[in-house]
Amino acid sequence: MADSFHDLSVLRHSAAHLLAHAVLEVFPDTQLTIGPATDEGFFYDCLPANNFKEEDLPILEAKMHEIAKRDLPLTHTQISKDEARKLFAKNRFKLQLIDEIPGETVGLSKQGDFYDLCRGGHVGRTSDIKFFKLFTISGSYWKADKKNQALQRIAGTAFYSQADLDAFLKQKEDAALYDHRRLGKQLDLFSFHEEGTGFPFFHPKGKLIVNLLVDYMRTLQTKLGYQEISTPLILSDELWKMSGHYAHYKDNMYFVKIDEKGYALKPMNCPGAYLLYQERPHSYRELPLKLAEFGLVHRHELSGVLHGLFRVRAFTQDDAHIFATIEQLEKQIIEIIELTRTVFNRFGFNDIKVALSTKPNNAMGSEIVWNQATEALKTALDKARMNYVIQEGEGAFYGPKIEFKINDSMGREWQCGTIQVDFFAPENFDLSYVNSLGTKSRPVVIHRAIYGSLERFFGILLEHFKGHLPFFICPTQVKVLTITDEQQPYAQEIMAKLLENGIRTEIDSSSDPISGKIKTAQIEKIPWMIVVGKKEMAHRTITLRYADGKQEQNIVIDDLAAKAKQACSR
Repeated sequence: MADSFHDLSVLRHSAAHLLAHAVLEVFPDTQLTIGPATDEGFFYDCLPANNFKEEDLPILEAKMHEIAKRDLPLTHTQISKDEARKLFAKNRFKLQLIDEIPGETVGLSKQGDFYDLCRGGHVGRTSDIKFFKLFTISGSYWKADKKNQALQRIAGTAFYSQADLDAFLKQKEDAALYDHRRLGKQLDLFSFHEEGTGFPFFHPKGKLIVNLLVDYMRTLQTKLGYQEISTPLILSDELWKMSGHYAHYKDNMYFVKIDEKGYALKPMNCPGAYLLYQERPHSYRELPLKLAEFGLVHRHELSGVLHGLFRVRAFTQDDAHIFATIEQLEKQIIEIIELTRTVFNRFGFNDIKVALSTKPNNAMGSEIVWNQATEALKTALDKARMNYVIQEGEGAFYGPKIEFKINDSMGREWQCGTIQVDFFAPENFDLSYVNSLGTKSRPVVIHRAIYGSLERFFGILLEHFKGHLPFFICPTQVKVLTITDEQQPYAQEIMAKLLENGIRTEIDSSSDPISGKIKTAQIEKIPWMIVVGKKEMAHRTITLRYADGKQEQNIVIDDLAAKAKQACSR
């Protein structure tokens, strides 16, 4: 059986039923809720009579293997809702689901004496489910709403071969070993505190990395004619209602009263750019107008889903809003695609996957404009020689979009950059420009982010490089290590020369032996270590030691500075 995503989702959906079956055999007083397949595996949310414990996982896993070996057929039928209500009379969660399912019948899956509500899509027999692993027990809420019943989630994964399962488990082991939260603490980059749950605190070295990410993007944008803006963190809640964000984000927004008037911390940067555009009339000669903003946004995420820098309550978007004519779309999209590729390639992400999302059912605007915009995106992708898949009907209600995904060194996929075409905002905010005929026309707004979230991209980089960041973005690029205090003046001279050439350099002035200094620098993941002893000082040279242990000897300071500058440009 092929390991396509579809087949894996069927296998994992079946494994979720197998897990639920095992739960009821081991803990018969448990109430089952839902158990879908996920990109990574599967889970089942349950309400046990007594809370599950981590030591229950191997017991449940063993029971799953036992049931699998019974070689039970998996069947699926449609039954009446009345019949379903009788079967699940003691399970209030299933009864609610039955009421919410449209139509007069519901799907029922069976394997042996176990049955569950289900839309269908299973393997043939329980014996087809051989290679699986349970991971964690965690907290959840019914229908992911913290106002609802608290539940416990058992999560795991399943594959069609032991080799695939082993590779996945190794990937998870590496992910835990190189977790960016662990590396952030080890490298003194950032921290989280109870006084600000979900809000990252960046230490000096971490803030330096953020600034370097901003500076790199700013340099590229400036060359392309972007103008940088800054808009307020807090704006009237009436603005968010007008922009449509209130309807979509109100449960995740922070609100405040100022002088008896309602305001909200911005969850997005877009409306601020629209207000700036409205400040004065615009001519077609000014378009495209590219307004960029490194804007801090706030979203109230549930505490249970917060995850280091990957899921926070405040993050910085490298946003840009491009006001253009419909005829300019193709050229602008090509430019953004090339910019995105340049940025990702700079950080070693060369395998970029692209998806084009087209018109959804709830789209606004005319079919003609949608077709024109979608064709512009397709043509731009083709001219940029980007392979892409079509995601039919998955565009935003205000326009089609392009999504960029990157794969990290552990084989995980991350969705980062986006390009979105927007017809709604220009209409809603009455944005216009004077065209070549002297009459008013609506611009099209292109929303563009490449890092997406600087915080999240920072975390991705840390895990992708396992803490060994590329030389050009390391907070400390070079550390000078002296064998004795006698070499300190020479070390200062070396550091001054490197700093003069823009190389971030420190001296280890501790009293540790050289082996201890090297070990400390390795723990700090310093890419270059300069070892200075009597011989080096006498000959006015240095010994360069790399993070992997390789060494180069008898390098003069000027050559070292040139070598470091060259490393920064790679």
